[in-house]
Formats: sequence, C-alpha cells, structure tokens
Amino acid sequence: MFVVAEALTNVAKHAPTAARITVCAGEHDGDLVVQVVDDGPGGADVEAGSGLRGLEDRVAAADGHLVLVSPAGGGTTVRARLPLAPAA
Repeated sequence: MFVVAEALTNVAKHAPTAARITVCAGEHDGDLVVQVVDDGPGGADVEAGSGLRGLEDRVAAADGHLVLVSPAGGGTTVRARLPLAPAA
C-alpha cells in the first residue's frame, strides 16, 4: 500500500537514526486502518510541504483521513483510515 511505502521512505530519508519502526494494518468499523510508527527525532509537519502533503492528498482522494503525530524528539506516527466500501 502506498501509505506504508511513503511513510517508510520518509523514515529512511528524514529519520535515519530511528532504531524501531512498527507497521500495523487492520479493519476497524468498516475502514482499513494503517499505522506506521518510528522512534526517530520527530518534528514531521504536513504543512512543511513535504511528501507528507502528497500522502495526505492521496488518502483524502480515496475518501480517507490521515493523522500525523510527530512531536520534536518524540518519534512519528502516521495513521491512515480508508473506507473499505465505496462511498454511496
């Protein structure tokens, strides 16, 4: 899935000191929920115009929602929620 590939690419590019990366995916209330968590330096920002902006746009185009949590010094979590059924 593109979300995982892009999130892992961002870790390799922007958080090469990350020692741990966790990827989880599953169904929740009819949606696919994908989460990538790293223990790198944090500080990622969708508003900075990085690849995260493109990722957010792609998820939104699929009627999904992207959440980024990345406090400075606290690692980064990218979570995407995408509907499994087409919108009515």
